[in-house]
Amino acid sequence: MAKQKASLPVIRRRVGGAGLLRWAVRVASSILLWTALLQLSTFFGLPRLPLRAARPSCPGNRNGSATASAVASDEVLGLAPPAPPARRPYRSNGYLLISCNGGLNQMRAAICDMVTVARYLNLTMVVPELDKQSFWADPSDFGDIFDVDHFIYSLRDEVKIIRELPRKFSGKVPLSMQPVSWSSEKYYLRQILPLVRKHKVIRFSRTDSRLANNGLPLRLQKLRCHVNYNALRFTPSIEALGNKMISSLRKTGSFVVLHLRYEMDMLAFSGCTHGCSDQETAELTRMRYAYPWWKEKEIDSEKKRLEGLCPLTPGETTLVLKALGFPRDTRIYIASGEIYGGEKRLAALKTEFPNIVCKEMLLSDDELRLFKKHSTQMAALDYLVSVASDVFVPSNDGNMAKVVEGHRRFMGFHRTIQLDRKKLVELIDLLEDQELPWDEFCIAVKELHEGRMSQPTRRKVIAGQPKEEDYFYANPYECLGPATKRKEKLKHTET
Repeated sequence: MAKQKASLPVIRRRVGGAGLLRWAVRVASSILLWTALLQLSTFFGLPRLPLRAARPSCPGNRNGSATASAVASDEVLGLAPPAPPARRPYRSNGYLLISCNGGLNQMRAAICDMVTVARYLNLTMVVPELDKQSFWADPSDFGDIFDVDHFIYSLRDEVKIIRELPRKFSGKVPLSMQPVSWSSEKYYLRQILPLVRKHKVIRFSRTDSRLANNGLPLRLQKLRCHVNYNALRFTPSIEALGNKMISSLRKTGSFVVLHLRYEMDMLAFSGCTHGCSDQETAELTRMRYAYPWWKEKEIDSEKKRLEGLCPLTPGETTLVLKALGFPRDTRIYIASGEIYGGEKRLAALKTEFPNIVCKEMLLSDDELRLFKKHSTQMAALDYLVSVASDVFVPSNDGNMAKVVEGHRRFMGFHRTIQLDRKKLVELIDLLEDQELPWDEFCIAVKELHEGRMSQPTRRKVIAGQPKEEDYFYANPYECLGPATKRKEKLKHTET
């Protein structure tokens, strides 16, 4: 009996050793299985199993010590990177094809709107088609401008986007239509969704300004921002050249971007010929009549200018920059295509501000060769530099001016000077007629623009006049965060 009692510890040790071995095998098997699942989910694009995410020690902690330590420990343990956004499961009501029209930034805003419409109606969206028929005749496809994989991947938790229609629709002619401009989400729900359900495939042949600026649900407004500032990323080649240009400009310190929209198409279609010779005016008029899709033919140029509807000329812009106090050695990047009138039109600007640069001065001929026949890709380079600049000054309020302004607001209210062209041309005329001294002109120009530097503010809403109210993409107020809203509220309280 004593012998049996003495052997019990030995038996326990043996059993304990075997149990420990089985436990170790189970742990190792679990680790291998978990790693295999993570690798398979990455390979097949499946949503990963949820991992417990580290949380910061307190809200708004700028040091992020807790997060940093969690990341460091993850690297030591060899854990997988953060899980990708999971696909949103939904039953598609049909397929949406869109044909964008206009220049880069008009198409950019339209894509944001159409993704939002597709999400709201539970549609499957085909990668957008870009405009190849307009004045610029740029043959670039969506994938030549934007990173298609990133576009599809970053929106997978909102809407399904495919590169082309399924083969079963290859012989089907889609219903083609133009949505009503500045429509609310209710229009798409009541008028468009029944058509999609009936025809299965629908094509929007025009997409500019087809969604209202205001009155949409907050989640839809925020989705427009998500598409614009996160999903629409330029191709790696465009991003690389844009970053190279920005780095070159930064070597000498801060820089200003002047969006000098004094190009032939702008002047022809707007009818703005102030400062042009009779021969140039005739040339611009012929061009306007040559394009049947441009409805407005007879235009009173001087009337439009006095109403503030024309871009400032390079000479007028020079006076304004001087009056605003920009030093003579200011580094100015000109974001534009070919200036109408060439070097003679830029003579006054370059005399007063000799430190002027453009794409051709920052990049080699080899780097620009593939871009020169693609105006949309050239505009993408200007967009990147404009968003990154210390100050952005547009000479008109076209699509690029508005979309870049909104992007700069989103990035932290970087300074954009919104020129009041209507009052500026009055002051310039008085100055040139010697009815206003230079010193008084400078004071007036500075006072005029004190509140026009992209400060936090609400959009101006004009019921029934969407063209006259503030553009959503110039001031995406709903996406700018609670801190900026508190600043804006305080500003209104003080005034």
